[in-house]
Amino acid sequence: MQAMSQKSEHANPNKNRTPRHRAREFALQGLYQWLLNNEEVRAIELHIRQAHGFDKADIEHFDALLYGTVKQAPELRAGLAPLIDRDISALSPIEHAALLIGAYELCNHLEIPYKVVINEAVELTKSFGGIDGHKYVNGVLDKFAVTARETEVHADRRS
Repeated sequence: MQAMSQKSEHANPNKNRTPRHRAREFALQGLYQWLLNNEEVRAIELHIRQAHGFDKADIEHFDALLYGTVKQAPELRAGLAPLIDRDISALSPIEHAALLIGAYELCNHLEIPYKVVINEAVELTKSFGGIDGHKYVNGVLDKFAVTARETEVHADRRS
C-alpha cells in the first residue's frame, strides 16, 4: 500500500483535481487495501484520513464511496460479472476497485451524469493502473451504464 500512496501524491501532479476527484482517489486506495488485505473498512478509513491531501477531498463523498461500495460489493460484482471476460477476482485490484466505484456511482449517485462517472473511473485507472486497464474499465462501465441508467444513456445517444 505504501507504493500506491507515494504514487498518489505524484500521479498527475499538474492536474487540478477537484475535491470529489480526490475523494475517488482516496476511495480507490481504500478499496485496494480492502481487496488485498480484507481489512475492516473502519480501520482503512482511519488510515486514509491521515494521508497527505485528504483534507482537500470531499469527505462526505469519500465516506459514501468507501462504505457504500464495500456494502454493495456482492450486488455490484453480480451486475458486472456478465460484462467482463474473466472472473472478477482475476482483475487487477485497481481495475476491480475502479469498476466497483464506477458501478456504485452509476447505481447510487444519479445526480452525477453517467459520462462523468465513467470518465472518473477511467482517470483513476490511468493514474494508478496498468497500461491499458483504463480501456477495459471504460468498456465495461459503458455497458454497465446501459443497464444502470438506461433512460439517460439512450437519451444521450439519441441526441
